[in-house]
Amino acid sequence: MMVLNSPTKIEAFRLCTLLKGLKLETMGMKMSRGASCYQIVKEDFGFKGNKQKVYEQFKELLKKEGLA
Repeated sequence: MMVLNSPTKIEAFRLCTLLKGLKLETMGMKMSRGASCYQIVKEDFGFKGNKQKVYEQFKELLKKEGLA
């Protein structure tokens, strides 16, 4: 079991979760309520484009940060 006990670790987990959620959204799955991962990533990082392009941009960003 892994304990996320610092703000940095919690944010890293959040970003990885958004990446996985966005990948599922590119395959056709949808969130049951609230904002989609696509919306969240676009708003937080200012990416433009369709789901696939935003996914690729976000994945590249996380690779540079060493998270993906």
